[in-house]
Amino acid sequence: MKQWYEELFENYGKKYDKENFTQGTIGECDFIEKEIAYNKEIKILDIGCGTGRHSIELTRRGYSVVGVDLSESLLQRAREKASEQNLQIDFRKHDARNLLFLHEFDLVIMLCEGAFPLMETDEMNFRILQSAANALRPKGKIIFTTLNGLFPLFHSVKEFLDSESKEGNAESKNILFDLMTFRENSTTYVEDDHGNKKELCCSERYYVPSEITWMLKTLDFKKVDIFGAKLGAFSRSDKLTTEDFEMLVIGEKDLYN
Repeated sequence: MKQWYEELFENYGKKYDKENFTQGTIGECDFIEKEIAYNKEIKILDIGCGTGRHSIELTRRGYSVVGVDLSESLLQRAREKASEQNLQIDFRKHDARNLLFLHEFDLVIMLCEGAFPLMETDEMNFRILQSAANALRPKGKIIFTTLNGLFPLFHSVKEFLDSESKEGNAESKNILFDLMTFRENSTTYVEDDHGNKKELCCSERYYVPSEITWMLKTLDFKKVDIFGAKLGAFSRSDKLTTEDFEMLVIGEKDLYN
């Protein structure tokens, strides 16, 4: 049986590119470039690359990127977009929990809940971070965004998502936040690129900063910085607060791991 995130992204490439959360690519890539000091020699792994928006923009700027995703239809859309721009990008279908890369990349990016934290269990989410850590070379860096567990303690997730919804995009209803598991459970209504309507029971995990820090330290990241994540405007000067729906995480691996 397919999980909700597998069903959601089937035949959803064109609709995906119109979602609100995909509109910050340029600014996000500006931030990534700054974080890697504009070094064109490095290799980048884009986990949960979706339709390839970050992979394509970074390749266009001269970087070497491999994009992986669980959804063949999103990858197909990514390949189409890259081809339209005459870009050669290695897009591969992989499960982020079981990546086979070992010390091959200098940077891993995982943006807009590309894979983490959509899994059914905390153990599965941790395995995604483990896969990312294994893929990195010594002194490698990870940059990812995830749902901020501090936000639902002070705000209604339902009100926030309602305010963000736009005609034609996926719409969440029956939103409940479970304080025991820090999971948002909801029903998502979506119409795919072929006009098929779907009703999906979704569950996403929100994390507090201390959990993220502990997980990354366990995986030999010597330095972990966490900031607020503003769409298309990532910044190290953006201190994380309870107002931020997402957080931006930057981890650096030890020289000897």
